[in-house]
Amino acid sequence: MANAQRMAADCRKMPSEKNCDVYMSGTAEHVLDAAVEHAVGSHGHKDTSELRSQIKAMLEPEKASV
Repeated sequence: MANAQRMAADCRKMPSEKNCDVYMSGTAEHVLDAAVEHAVGSHGHKDTSELRSQIKAMLEPEKASV
């Protein structure tokens, strides 16, 4: 896999009673799976196609570190 675009999910951008600050990055597929596991395990969501669609829509290209 040559230079696949790295994507990021930032839990700080989602409303949360926990004020969660988790940030994850990697390929879109890996970040989506990890973000769903995080949403289910840490925030009590159900793993549904709707949740996966919402998380997929919030993924952004990872910003390069300076």
